[in-house]
Amino acid sequence: MNIRPLHDRIVVKRIEEEESKVGGLFIPDSAKEKPQQGEVVAIGNGKRNDEGKLIPLDVKPGDRILFGKYSGSDIRLDGQEYLIMREDEVLGVLDNVANKAKA
Repeated sequence: MNIRPLHDRIVVKRIEEEESKVGGLFIPDSAKEKPQQGEVVAIGNGKRNDEGKLIPLDVKPGDRILFGKYSGSDIRLDGQEYLIMREDEVLGVLDNVANKAKA
């Protein structure tokens, strides 16, 4: 993928949740909600404050994040679906428990 988001925008790939069954019945894809978790693929340089100073982003490529149901804009690149959103639409960064155990 060759995209570099501008300013405080980030490119996110949705993380699909596992196949779910309710009472032994499979839920079709059309009835499922889109996942609200994703992996940051690319980030912009940051946002400028009132004095013109560049403020770097808190997220980095590879971070797993949570975002709102209606956040971002859907785009399609190289046959893959991505979201472009502003960093302030990110609700939180998920910590990887396996990485914490190693530290």
